[in-house]
Amino acid sequence: MSAQPLDAAGVTLADRPAAAAGSWRRRLRIRAGIPRWAYVTLSVSGFVLPLLVWQIVAGSGWVQPLFLPSPMDVVHGFGDWLHNGLADDTLISIYRVVMGFLIAGAIGVPLGIYIGAYKWFEALLQPVNDFVRYMPASAFIPLVLLWVGIGEGSKIAIILIGVLFQIIVMVADAVRRVPENYLEVAYTMGARQGEVMSLVIWRGILPELLDILRINMGWAWTYLVVAEMVAANSGLGFQILQSQRFLNTPKIFVGILVIGVIGLLFDLAFRWVYHLAFPWKRR
Repeated sequence: MSAQPLDAAGVTLADRPAAAAGSWRRRLRIRAGIPRWAYVTLSVSGFVLPLLVWQIVAGSGWVQPLFLPSPMDVVHGFGDWLHNGLADDTLISIYRVVMGFLIAGAIGVPLGIYIGAYKWFEALLQPVNDFVRYMPASAFIPLVLLWVGIGEGSKIAIILIGVLFQIIVMVADAVRRVPENYLEVAYTMGARQGEVMSLVIWRGILPELLDILRINMGWAWTYLVVAEMVAANSGLGFQILQSQRFLNTPKIFVGILVIGVIGLLFDLAFRWVYHLAFPWKRR
């Protein structure tokens, strides 16, 4: 019997279909990698397919433009807003979100570390934190106006309240997940409390801490519209609320999409920093 020709992978022509099927079955396993071209194609499709469905539904006449404008109407709304202060509204909203997030991180990360590391700190603060973090940030608007006023501080305070208590509980849980063996080894080698905190706990939670901040940055953006309900006269959230009042639906879509794009850029920036700072975490 003559030998069958082999391809570059050493597979006979007759066995190619079975080999291809086996390869795809391996690709469908949990956490299995996929080719780069497949990943990019699926990522682009995740944006293109909803746009196609949107265009089909809007163009079919099933839904009135007041309720669902077409993508082209949204593009025109974007152009109009671009020439009438979109850049200014975007910058002020970014400022409010980033400031609220930074203040929440500066307060929440140390408190979370101490709650996770010391039982007496946990007993003192965690019950209160768990109680407050279920309260909606919008419920604090009257108190924020009373205490902070109607300036920029009130918008920043709402975003701060929205994410602070979540950061605290997530950081505390990250500290508790540091293996006890690491602490015992450090104490055995003569490390002091401060050294254990800085060399074991802090370094042990750093990768997870960056993920916690990335998640909470996303939550900070979800509080933007609520924050800009507080005596605002500019910002993406304020313009969305104004557009709802005047039934300018395309502009509402523009504001939502702009917030989504900015949030995605922040998320990608956090991921880039993560891979840059912790290359050993890459698969």
